[in-house]
Amino acid sequence: MAPTDESGQATRQAPPTGTTPPTGPPPGGPAGPGARMPPWLPRAMVLALALIAVFQLGSWAFHQLTGLLINVLIAFFLALAIEPAVSWMAGRGLRRGLATFLVFIAVLIAAAGFVTLLGSMLAGQIVKMVEDFPDYLDSVINWFNGHFHTELRRVDIQEGLLRSDWLRNYVQNSATGVLDVSAQVLGGLFQMLTVLLFSFYFAADGPRLRRALCSVLPPARQAEVLRAWEIAVDKTGGYLYSRGLMALVSGIAHYILLEILEVPYAPVLAVWVGLVSQFIPTIGTYLAGALPMLIAFTVNPWYALWVLVFVVIYQQFENYVLQPKLTSKTVDIHPAVAFGSVVAGAALLGAVGALIAIPAIATLQAFLGAYVKRYDVTDDPRVHGRRNRRSGTGGSTRLRKLWVRRPEPGHPGTEGAGGGGSS
Repeated sequence: MAPTDESGQATRQAPPTGTTPPTGPPPGGPAGPGARMPPWLPRAMVLALALIAVFQLGSWAFHQLTGLLINVLIAFFLALAIEPAVSWMAGRGLRRGLATFLVFIAVLIAAAGFVTLLGSMLAGQIVKMVEDFPDYLDSVINWFNGHFHTELRRVDIQEGLLRSDWLRNYVQNSATGVLDVSAQVLGGLFQMLTVLLFSFYFAADGPRLRRALCSVLPPARQAEVLRAWEIAVDKTGGYLYSRGLMALVSGIAHYILLEILEVPYAPVLAVWVGLVSQFIPTIGTYLAGALPMLIAFTVNPWYALWVLVFVVIYQQFENYVLQPKLTSKTVDIHPAVAFGSVVAGAALLGAVGALIAIPAIATLQAFLGAYVKRYDVTDDPRVHGRRNRRSGTGGSTRLRKLWVRRPEPGHPGTEGAGGGGSS
């Protein structure tokens, strides 16, 4: 009979030493094969699969629309660049759409004129080089025969070149690549039309676009968005107009030099130097100077050297005198920051990123500058690039003090200093 306590209930006996009592089933019931899964688990699995599917679909759509997004970005910056001119004409009474159309017509006429002049120059130079190629080849063969005592002839070289497998393979590859080149040209034209269409809408409907964007934001955010838009317009337009002015000055300076040297196609070469050196970042100066040097070399090799010297000198004048004066109020960024932004833009978006990197960084710098609190800098020599040496800390100061304290020969303190004198 089980023992009972005073209340009449049976008391639980302690288990023997070294044994543990059997545990009962968990509160939720038996966890056997027929146990039910938690009700939230199916919904969580469906939600996870839906998120993965949405991410994959978004990633696929982004990769498919990368080209369109880049075109829209180019069009947006182009619209920001022409915004000051369009706003100025609209403020004089013209409709905004008509003002945008006139600005685009002016830009297209200038671009078409430049391409036509450059194409005619290149075509003329190519024809001249083809006509003078036999004379150049004869001079090279004569020089080679005279120095190396050979008996080469131009006829043999031409026949060997025409019968070579390299020329045959090159002609075949060129014939098969005509379709690829045509497709690339058509794709480039379609891309240019897309950029022009979007930029026209961005510039013509700029106020409507700003109103539509601000209508979904609270009033405090609306002021910030409008301020950022205004800064972007000022910086992008200022960058374009300052570069255009520097291109004009550069073109005039190089035109004067080329006219003095009597280099053919001086006006077109001057326009080439001005535009390429200003609107192609980092390597534009070298590309701009290469073509005039090549044309000048066909006239006189010494003229090419004079062109090179002038390009280098003018580049220093532009970097240290002209550019700081023209861009101090428009795109005032450090040259190292500009170079880094161009490299980063080229790594992200290629040539397009390199072209729009500087105005984008200038816009970001101007926008953040309004929210960064600045303090007065303490008047410390280290701020001005000078070390603040305390008295007695410099090596020269310590040596000078030791020299002053050194006792001279015959001085009364010499024996005491030596420590070896007799008393």
